[in-house]
Amino acid sequence: MTVLKENQASADLQSGTFKIGGMTCAVCASRIEKGLTKLAGVNKAVVNFAAEKATVSYDPAQVSVKEIGEKIEKLGYQVIKDKVNFKITGMSCATCANRIEKGLNKLPGIYGAVVNLAAEKATVEYDPREITIEQMKAKVDALGFKAHDITDHNPNQEDTAKETEFNHQKKRLILSAVLSFPLLLGMTLHVLGIMGGLTDLLHNPYLQLVLATPVQFVAGLQFYRGAYSALRNGSSNMDVLVALGTSAAYFYSIANIVRGIPELYFETSAILITLIILGKLLEARAKGHTSEAIKALMGLQAKTARVIRNGEEMDVMIEAVVVGDLIVVRPGEKIPVDGIIMEGNSAVDESMLTGESLPVDKKVDDTVVGATINKFGTFTFKATKVGKDTALAQIVRIVEEAQGSKAPIQRFADVVSGFFVPTIIGIAVLTFLGWYFVMDPGNFSRALINCTAVLVIACPCALGLATPTSIMVGTGKGAENGILIKGAEHLENAHKLTSIVLDKTGTITKGEPDVTDIIPLSDLAEKELLALAVRAEKKSEHPLAQAIVKFGQIRGSAVTDPDSFTAIPGYGVEAAIEGKRILVGTRKLMRENDIAIDALIPQIEGLEEQGKTVMLMSSDKEMLGLLAVADTVKEHSAKAVSELKALGLEVWMITGDNERTARTIAAQVGIEHVMFEVLPEHKAQKVESLRKEGKVVAMVGDGINDAPALAIADVGFAIGTGTDVAIEAADITLMRGDLSGIVAAIKLSKATMTNIKQNLFWALIYNSLGIPVAVAGYLSPVVAGAAMAFSSVSVVMNALRLKRFKPYN
Repeated sequence: MTVLKENQASADLQSGTFKIGGMTCAVCASRIEKGLTKLAGVNKAVVNFAAEKATVSYDPAQVSVKEIGEKIEKLGYQVIKDKVNFKITGMSCATCANRIEKGLNKLPGIYGAVVNLAAEKATVEYDPREITIEQMKAKVDALGFKAHDITDHNPNQEDTAKETEFNHQKKRLILSAVLSFPLLLGMTLHVLGIMGGLTDLLHNPYLQLVLATPVQFVAGLQFYRGAYSALRNGSSNMDVLVALGTSAAYFYSIANIVRGIPELYFETSAILITLIILGKLLEARAKGHTSEAIKALMGLQAKTARVIRNGEEMDVMIEAVVVGDLIVVRPGEKIPVDGIIMEGNSAVDESMLTGESLPVDKKVDDTVVGATINKFGTFTFKATKVGKDTALAQIVRIVEEAQGSKAPIQRFADVVSGFFVPTIIGIAVLTFLGWYFVMDPGNFSRALINCTAVLVIACPCALGLATPTSIMVGTGKGAENGILIKGAEHLENAHKLTSIVLDKTGTITKGEPDVTDIIPLSDLAEKELLALAVRAEKKSEHPLAQAIVKFGQIRGSAVTDPDSFTAIPGYGVEAAIEGKRILVGTRKLMRENDIAIDALIPQIEGLEEQGKTVMLMSSDKEMLGLLAVADTVKEHSAKAVSELKALGLEVWMITGDNERTARTIAAQVGIEHVMFEVLPEHKAQKVESLRKEGKVVAMVGDGINDAPALAIADVGFAIGTGTDVAIEAADITLMRGDLSGIVAAIKLSKATMTNIKQNLFWALIYNSLGIPVAVAGYLSPVVAGAAMAFSSVSVVMNALRLKRFKPYN
C-alpha cells in the first residue's frame, strides 16, 4: 500500500500516511523526518521505524503527495506503491499519450501515470483507498480511448489484441486501396495526357464520388472518431490533421460537383487515407519487433513440471507447482521453477539468465533458476519460488516496467508534440489565406491543396515514437545479455557517467576468501587457535568470518555456537567462549579495547603487502594470534577496469580494508584511486562526496552494506550474484558475476542514446524541411501523405538497428 487515505486535518492541512521501504535503523527514520520537515508546505512529519510508516501533515496548496513521495525517494528510501498496467488502444500519436497521461494524473490518488505510445501501455502508480482500477479505466474511456487489463496468466492476451487490430486495419487498407486505385489510375492517365473512353470514365464525377465516399467514411472513420474525442477533450492530435486535410479535399470536390466545376480532388483524400493506413500497418508490424525481448523471455518458461507427490512422480502444469514441492529434472529438460538441489548433481546452462554460454556445475544445496536448462545429470530439487516470485518473472517485470517508463530526453518530444498540432493548424490556415489572397489571388483550389499538404506533412507521429521505441529495444537487448535496467532514466544516465566506484569484496574480488596464514602469539597451538576463531566467527555473516569457519571445518574443528555473540560492523566480532571475552577483527578494534599491538605492526604489514587481510584475535586483553585471509581477484576485473578507463571514466575502489591491502588489490586490476578503511555506513557518504565535486557517479556493489551507496549514486549497479537487498536498491542489475557487465551496460546506454538522438533528428528535420516546402506550394498532398506515413516506419526501423548491438565484444 502506498499512501493510506488522507484526512482533512484542519481548514488548510491534510494528513497522509506513507509506507516506506529501505529503513534499517532509527537513524533512517530521523533522517526522513528531518528531510520531510524541510520541504515547503510540510507542517509535521513523524516516522515510525517499527511500523515502517511516515505520517505527514502538509498543505496541499504548497506541496503534493507526489512531491512528498519523491522527497522520500531522494533521501534514499522507497515509497511502497501499488502499480497497475493497462493496454491502451486508440492512440495515434504522442499527443494522445500526453492527453491520457494528463487526464490520469489529475485524478485523486494517482501518484504518477506514464503512457508509452510505442508499447501502447499505461503504467499507473496509485493509492487503492482513493481510486479503483475501474475508475482509471473509465477516465481513459472518457478521453476517447480504451484501457484493457494486462494479466499475468495470459501472456498471449496482448498479442491477440494486437493481431485483431492489425487484421481490422488490414481490411480497411484493402477496401481503401481497391477503391482508390481507379482514382489513382485516372489521375495518372490524365497527367500522362492519355485521353479516351477509360480516362473519361474514371474522371466521371459521380463515379469518383461513389469510389471516394466509402474510403472517406468507412476506412477513414477511425480518424473522425479520434479527432472527435480529441476535440471534445479540448485537445488535438494526428487524427485532427488527417480528418481536416482529407475532409477539405473531399467536401470541396462535392461542392464543385454541385456547382458544375470540373476540378475534383477525390483522389487526393482517398489516396491520403490509403497511404496513412498503410503507414500505420507497417509501423505496427515494426513496433511488434521492439517487444520481442519480452516475448522471448516469457517463452523460456517450462510448461510442465515433474513433481513427487505421495511418493510418485507426476507431470503437472507449471501453475500447479507450489513452494516445497520436490521436482525431478532429467538431462535436456528445462528447470520449471527456482529451488535448491536436494539430491544429485549436474551442469546447468544459465545463459538465459547471465548471457554466459558455459554451463555451471550444480550440486546438493546449490540454487537453480527456473527456465535454465539441465545439460547432463538427473537431480531432484525443492521449489522455493514459484509464479510471480521466480527470477524469470522478476526479470520480465523489470523489463516491462523499464519499457513502459520515460527517459528524461523524452520530455523534449512531449513538450514539442503538445504544442505541435495547434501550431500546425494555425500555419495551415495562414497558408490557405496567403495563397488565396496574396500568392495566387482567388485560386481557392491551389490554396486548399497547399493547406492540405501542410496539415498532412506535419503529423508528429515520428516525434512521439523517437524515444520510446529505442528505449524498448535497448532495455530488451540488455535483458537478453543479463543487464536488467529498471527504468529508462537509468539507461539514459549511464551514458553521462564520469566516475565509477567499485566495491572490492564480491565485485572486484570473488568474495570467497581463503585462510592463508594462522600465526599463534600465545601458548595456544595453531589447531587450538583455529578452533577458538571458528567458534567466535560461527554466527557472523561476513565473508572473512565464513572463510575461517569453512577452513576450520575442513581442518576438523568443531563448529559450535559461542556463549554469546556481537557483530561490530566494520571492526569485527566479540564473542564469549567458556567465560572468556574473545575479539576477532581489525587493528582499530584492538586499539579501542586497549590491547597492545604495536610490536606486531611489521609482521601485520608484511602480510598486507602480499594482498592479504589480517584479522587479529585476543582474549581478555591478551593477543592470541593472527589470521591472514586472501580474496582472489575475478579473472575479468582487470580487463573491465581497463575498458572503463577507455570509456573515459575515473575508476575508484572502496573497501573496509587497510591501505596496504587495498592498494595491493587495486594495483592488481589497474585502479589508482582507492578509498580504504571505509566503514559500511560511510560508503554512501563517500559516494555523495564525489557527487558534490560535480562528478556523475556510479556505484557498483553486491552486499547489504552497499545498498545505501547504490541508492544515493547517480546510477547504482548491483552484481546479480549478490544479495536481494543490493539488487533492489540498484538501478541496473548485472546478472553476470563480473565487471564486464558494467562496460556492456554503459556501451548499451551510449548506443541507445545515440539512436534516440538520430530518431529525434530525423523526426524534427522531416517536419522542419517538409512544412516550409508545403507552405511554398511545392509539395503535393499525396506525396506529403506518403512521406508522413513512412516517417514513423523509418524511426521504428532505425530503433530496431539496436537489436544488432553486441554489448560483449
